[in-house]
Amino acid sequence: MIVSPFFNMLHCINVNKTFAIIIFCTGLTACQSWFGPAALKDTHPAYNQAIANSLSQEMLLNLVRLKYRDRPYFLSINSVTASMSLKSSIGLSSSAKIGGASSISPDIGVSFAQNPTISYSPLGGEDFLKSVLSPIPLQAVLVMAQSGWQVERIFGLCVERLNGLANAPRASGPTPAMEPEYKAFKELIKSFNYLQTHNVVEIGVNPDSGGIEIHFLPTDIAESQAEIKKIRQLLKINDLHKYHLSTNFLEYNPNNWNIRLRSISSILYYLSQNIDVPILHKQKGLVTNTVTKEGQLFDWSKTPAGALFKIKSAEDKPDNAYISVYYRDTWFYIADNDLNTKSTFMLLTQLFNLQAGQSKAVNPTLTIPIGVQ
Repeated sequence: MIVSPFFNMLHCINVNKTFAIIIFCTGLTACQSWFGPAALKDTHPAYNQAIANSLSQEMLLNLVRLKYRDRPYFLSINSVTASMSLKSSIGLSSSAKIGGASSISPDIGVSFAQNPTISYSPLGGEDFLKSVLSPIPLQAVLVMAQSGWQVERIFGLCVERLNGLANAPRASGPTPAMEPEYKAFKELIKSFNYLQTHNVVEIGVNPDSGGIEIHFLPTDIAESQAEIKKIRQLLKINDLHKYHLSTNFLEYNPNNWNIRLRSISSILYYLSQNIDVPILHKQKGLVTNTVTKEGQLFDWSKTPAGALFKIKSAEDKPDNAYISVYYRDTWFYIADNDLNTKSTFMLLTQLFNLQAGQSKAVNPTLTIPIGVQ
């Protein structure tokens, strides 16, 4: 039997194709076993960052809305479900011609599909309103103080009044027309912050009474003694080393610190006051212009909360923004190098989650399926 050289060559080519297909099948099987872990590694950080940025933008947008006396609105992300699939098909196809040569060719196909589904729930209802409008619990202030936050920042945001000292109580709602009262309170928290920095003051729970107390620790440092004396004079309290922290304003007790705490809604309003609004918006009357007793525009950065938080504005999208939103044809943003504002923004989100998390959303859930092929 004589075998033609052409048939030998064709046979060799087909054998090489078959061998290549076998190698490809082996590699594709390995890829499928690797696909799951790789997909988790790639998608988990991406979804995490996207959700964090989205919630931060929502908070910033609502602060800007309050400045313009527009309605704020919150959406809770209930769940994110992402299903991913990798499909492959491998085969051989052959063809033959009458009186001609036959051929074998591979038939290969690979497809990838990702189908995320995101569920939203509007934060609302009676429970949410109560949690947002109710004063922050005194226990929450204690938790924040013991978790590393400075008293200056906690009291500057959360405390509306301490004994007879006011921390801009009129800023707890829409922007007031006149300069609020805050200067004596600002002196108080400055002295308190000094004592905390030098480990001369402690806030904790009395194991006997279960109440929250403030203790001045013994010190020989003249500066610390002077700051303690200043605090006692400002609050008009007795010369003691420990004081009970009370929320009862109806009964004055010189041995207590009578404290009135803000609600989440009040904190949001307070922080929204120090937003850099375009001059044109002020001229059009889109926002309230707060003035001093002398008739000058009041600088909200002088207040205890304003000194810790600033939202800037620009016509064009800023390059140095930690987070930004576009509203009323203006970019509002927090500068990435403004660490003071970023810290206050982080505290705000923690307080909001602490309060708003106490309620359960009962509103309809919005589910959005997104298909990517």
